[in-house]
Amino acid sequence: MTTHDPVRQPSLERAGVGSNGIAMLFLALLTIAASLFGVVALLGGRSPIIAVALALLTFVFLFIISGFYMLQPNEGAAITLFGEYKGTDRVNGLRWTWPWMGKTKISLRANNLISQQIKVNDLRGNPVEIAAQLVWRVTDTAQALFDVDDYRGFVTAQVEVAVRTIGARYPYDDFEHKEVTLRGDHERVSGELRAELINRLSVAGITVDECGFTHLAYAPEIAGAMLRRQQAAAVVAARETLVAGAVGMVEMALAQLSAKKIVTLDDERKAAMVSNLMVVLCGERETQPIVNAGSLY
Repeated sequence: MTTHDPVRQPSLERAGVGSNGIAMLFLALLTIAASLFGVVALLGGRSPIIAVALALLTFVFLFIISGFYMLQPNEGAAITLFGEYKGTDRVNGLRWTWPWMGKTKISLRANNLISQQIKVNDLRGNPVEIAAQLVWRVTDTAQALFDVDDYRGFVTAQVEVAVRTIGARYPYDDFEHKEVTLRGDHERVSGELRAELINRLSVAGITVDECGFTHLAYAPEIAGAMLRRQQAAAVVAARETLVAGAVGMVEMALAQLSAKKIVTLDDERKAAMVSNLMVVLCGERETQPIVNAGSLY
């Protein structure tokens, strides 16, 4: 016989059972005043009724005092009764509930987290060092307190998993500029990282307001080789631009010489002229002109 575990339902936040504490504070002050009158009356005459009334007033005062709690702005208190969740109080100020109710405060403010640098293999298998920064906050206090053991530690762990997932989805760089890369498409990659984190942290009632990479670089063991590759790619790109410009200039020179009939060149002389111009235009050193006063032929 096989048994199936029931599907765990996520906790859902609902309004708490806290009430305004000012009225209860006023009542506590009344009990103090009544107790003072009772003490004065008890000193004047030992009446057992007054003694019982003082004991009762003391019990009422302690009962009221033990039910107070205070909530700052952007703070909530999850209220439980013998381990059963009863709701969350988000009203600021002095609050009061029954003394036997448990009260667990939780911050609703935005939190900033910068993860440690972790080594991730990108889409091409190159080791990359990545660190991320995110701003997160609790949106559902019930899930944050009761669905995960430590919601702050849960955020830290899920950030590392999300960074590894996104880091392995794209290459670090694309020298041909045809792919989405970690370095070249920061906004898109940051958006996907935020969506991944929101999906992972939703089980803990946490959302992410913003996130992005604070560190992104090749790992030290390949950084030198990748730098030389980038330099080589830059040199090749510069050479391509230079050659394309030189070809255009040679073509323009031959066309103008022919159009203005300055000189008539046969194919052999055109080839020699093209060779000389390409050497001059593409060369890295200064050229030394040679003046030939003789005949072209």
